[in-house]
Amino acid sequence: MKKKWVQEVTTDSTSPPEGIFTRDAETIARVMAKKEVSPKGIGSAIRMIQYFINRGGKGISKKRRKELEKAKRLLQKN
Repeated sequence: MKKKWVQEVTTDSTSPPEGIFTRDAETIARVMAKKEVSPKGIGSAIRMIQYFINRGGKGISKKRRKELEKAKRLLQKN
């Protein structure tokens, strides 16, 4: 079976803490906006959240997806 390209993706620009994407939108946005987590800025944080959503695919519940999208919107306002 051929590996999916996404399994090989690594990043140095964003390093979210373990389990952050299971929290509420405000907490996700606050943590992801920190320079220690996203040294390249807010755009990098938003891309990491979107990456998490894409990786989860159909396995992410509607409620969880809604919280993650809300976190992205909160980051975009900054």
